[in-house]
Amino acid sequence: VQGSRLNLKISAMVMAAEPQFHVLAVDDSLFDRKLIERLLQKASCQVTTVDSGYKALEFLGLREGVEINDPDAVSTSPVIHQEVEVNLIITDYCMPSMTGYDLLKEVKESSACKNIPVVIMSSENVPARISRCLEEGAEEFFLKPVRLADLNKLKPHMMKTKLKNQKLEEIETPSKDESGTVAAVVEPEVKNLTEI
Repeated sequence: VQGSRLNLKISAMVMAAEPQFHVLAVDDSLFDRKLIERLLQKASCQVTTVDSGYKALEFLGLREGVEINDPDAVSTSPVIHQEVEVNLIITDYCMPSMTGYDLLKEVKESSACKNIPVVIMSSENVPARISRCLEEGAEEFFLKPVRLADLNKLKPHMMKTKLKNQKLEEIETPSKDESGTVAAVVEPEVKNLTEI
């Protein structure tokens, strides 16, 4: 019994040492949502899944109300903004009402969410579509079915958001020295993110 408690403590310490990334996965296909969720969980990510671009915007707090003629409407009450840090959005391109490209544009035009990396997935290999998404700010474009090897490419993108958010927190909450005066915030030197 004591050995198993020690193993639990060690595994909890290892999990605490490794940063936990939160990914918002958007796909209208239940099968594809479940697949991407499992792959992301294997890659040690926390995952939130939604079935439309509108629900993704609601989750991010970018869509306040539900339009009356919206086929994706789930409620008529105001949306409560999620206070969860999202390190990456992975979205299907082909979805009814709002495409992954439309979602990408909404996120990149938002001052609150523009730094969140967005990855687009599609079962169709259309070079013009891929180029347009990458030009609009997508970090990656994956062809379905997405594999674990594809998701391993996402860690550096998620690490960028973690570092930016930590830097912003340091700037917003300056530290005080022993005399009580606010000490200057020294920006950490960021080396090549692939080394991290």
